[in-house]
Parts: sequence; structure tokens; C-alpha cells
Amino acid sequence: MASNITWHDGSVSSEERQSLLKQKGLTIWFTGLSASGKSTLATALEQTLLHSGVSSYRLDGDNIRFGLNKNLGFGPDDRTENIRRISEVAKLFADATVVAITAFISPYRADRDSARQLHKEAGLPFVEVFADAPLDVVEQRDPKGLYKKAKAGEIKEFTGISAPYEAPEAPEVHVKTDQVSVEEGVQQVIKYLVDQGYLAADRLA
Repeated sequence: MASNITWHDGSVSSEERQSLLKQKGLTIWFTGLSASGKSTLATALEQTLLHSGVSSYRLDGDNIRFGLNKNLGFGPDDRTENIRRISEVAKLFADATVVAITAFISPYRADRDSARQLHKEAGLPFVEVFADAPLDVVEQRDPKGLYKKAKAGEIKEFTGISAPYEAPEAPEVHVKTDQVSVEEGVQQVIKYLVDQGYLAADRLA
């Protein structure tokens, strides 16, 4: 960590920011295997929230690796650093009263717990959403052909095949994407947000 640095607090409190912008910031963290539907759900949720006038922004795993995390690979250490960086970015969005929506495989439970703790320490809500589909289902979907390449040995350290995925033990929302539609999955998430008071029901279109 750099030395000779000092944290500078702003003059706007979180409560004042929320009052002025009329919404609360939080992070919705989608996790799941490749092709589990997490990016599809995240995209649909962002669309629903924005059309309801709720400021939100989606941070997608592949997209982030084109820029912020383009220097990282897929080994365990790089995966952890990938999640650490995006946790910090999501926290900044949430602190700005934006609904940050992340869609990352984030295979290690400890890394997701660290993201949660980071938000907890900042007094910001963190909602883990498990996009859950059996391995045989995601292999059948395989829109990018990644599972086929992984099984052929063309992709090393591929989650679910040659690298582990540690499923959430107690996610706030558990969407079984092989059993519900995208719209139903989005509604599961929205219902949780409304029930917890993170979103006002009358705000939704």
C-alpha cells in the first residue's frame, strides 16, 4: 500500500446524497458458472430499474477485463485480484447512490465474502444473487463454446471443469435459472429489494 497518503472526506454525507437523489445505493452481486444466466439476468435487471427511473449500472465480468482488469489472467491469485478491484469499484458506485449490478463468476467464496465485508464496513447494502444452473445445463447452453474448449484442454483453469466453483451457502436471492424465465428471475431480485426497503414499490414501472 502506498505511504504518505491521507483520506479526504467530502462535505456531502451519505444521508444527504440519498435524500437529494431520492434513492439508496447498493451492490447486487450476481455469481454463478459460465452460462448460468447471471449476465442475462443482470442486463435485464438494469433495464428494468433504469426504465423505472432508478439509477443503476452493470459491471460485467468480460467487459471489465477489456479495460480495468485487462492485465489479469485466470489463475487463483488473478481471480482474487479481479474480484478485489471490482468490489472497490462497485462500492464507489453504491456510495454514489447508484445501484451497482455486477455479473462475475467469482468462484471463490472467500473473495465474495471479502466484497461483502468491504460494503459492510462502508455501511452499504450487498445483495448476493446466485444464478444457479446444473453443470449439464450450462454445458448444453455453452453460447461461447467455452466448456467444449475446456474439456478439450484448450482452456486451462476453467471454472466448473478444471477449476473449482464454490457455490454460495446463503445468498440473499437464489435464482434457479433452469427452472424460471429471465423475467421471473428479475422479479425475484426486485421482490427482495422491495421487501428489504432498498427500492420503493411505487418507484417501479
